[in-house]
Amino acid sequence: MLHTINKSPFETSTLETCSRFLQPGDPLLFLEDGVYAVQVGNRVSSSLESIMKNNPVYVLGPDLAARGIEDVTEGVESVDYEGFVELVEKHQVNSWL
Repeated sequence: MLHTINKSPFETSTLETCSRFLQPGDPLLFLEDGVYAVQVGNRVSSSLESIMKNNPVYVLGPDLAARGIEDVTEGVESVDYEGFVELVEKHQVNSWL
């Protein structure tokens, strides 16, 4: 199952809640304001690194660019809109709102 997070981890507990439901191998995609979670050295970095031990983590590149984020946690893969569509086509989606 593909889990998507579109809310900032600094405004909601969505990342925390989602992490309890992730199964090993489930991909996680950050988009919209959710992309703030993948910035290097923020307060959710340790949670993100823990998730990446068992789950692939993606971020929507255009949303990073729109927010001026350049320093992304190592191991997070940036995808474009085409990559986003490919992930959605391969997996059932659970959007964490």
